[in-house]
Amino acid sequence: MTTRKRLHPDSEPLLTNEEEDEETFPPKKKQQLSPGAADEASSSGSSNGVSSSPGRYSYSRELHVGPAPLSRELLPVANKRRRPLTIEEAKKGTKEPVRVYSDGIFDMFHNGHSRVLMQAKNAFPNTYLIVGVSSDAMTHKLKGKTVMSEDERYDAVRHCRYVDEVLAGAPWTLSLEFLEKNQIDFVAHDDLPYNTSDMADIYQPVKDAGKFYPTKRTEGISTSEIIARIVKDYNMYIQRNLERGYTAKELNVGFIKENEVRMKRKFRGFLALFGRDGRISEFFHDQKEKIKHVFMSPTTNHEDTGDEEQQRGLEGNS
Repeated sequence: MTTRKRLHPDSEPLLTNEEEDEETFPPKKKQQLSPGAADEASSSGSSNGVSSSPGRYSYSRELHVGPAPLSRELLPVANKRRRPLTIEEAKKGTKEPVRVYSDGIFDMFHNGHSRVLMQAKNAFPNTYLIVGVSSDAMTHKLKGKTVMSEDERYDAVRHCRYVDEVLAGAPWTLSLEFLEKNQIDFVAHDDLPYNTSDMADIYQPVKDAGKFYPTKRTEGISTSEIIARIVKDYNMYIQRNLERGYTAKELNVGFIKENEVRMKRKFRGFLALFGRDGRISEFFHDQKEKIKHVFMSPTTNHEDTGDEEQQRGLEGNS
């Protein structure tokens, strides 16, 4: 049974043998990569430590603080602690990190996702958080098309501050064998039932084993909610991207739709200038008020004025 070697902020590194005790480990957050991953990182690193190509991201070891590593990049090592923990023991604090696993699709990574991972990271005083992210093939088959590719989703999760390790291509359903193989102590997820064609709740085996840690969802924010906002203002976002140089072909809109959106924009611009509440109408209204203010004076009382002049004349004669 093996786990993965990685420096944890709150614990000593896990070692495989006495020779590794002699190692000088890199500073906090620098990762101990496998030989293949290390060669790839060193060959692909750029001046700023980051190299990217379409759909793929790699990072040089020159980064002082880099993203969380992928599980496949880490060296397997033996775990010092073999006895399973209870939640009560984990809450009291342990010398060795409590390995917590949280999984999801994480499409269009948003604050709802990060809040769940924050809860998972803070479940216990000494938590090592592993996040499983589903692959495109699995997600598209069982849930539907994603906006972001799997590599984009992996990379987004890697840059969340609460994450210690990312398991790419995570399984859709969890088994106790999977937890044992990866030496996972607890699974953190919201406690709503997630069903499949043959299971009422994919987390039920974990719940029954006492290895489930419930988290809370953030109301009002989800990937579906964000997509709904975009669909609701579809024309506005089409117009927005056309103005930013995207072509109708890139936006998958036809010639008629493109011109409809452009005409609506011109019409709104015309109304903004010449309409009842447009800028020109507002200008003339302001000028009219100024003219009225200058030329309209208070009504003069002629009778009072005559009496005052007569009184001044009498005073002069006396």
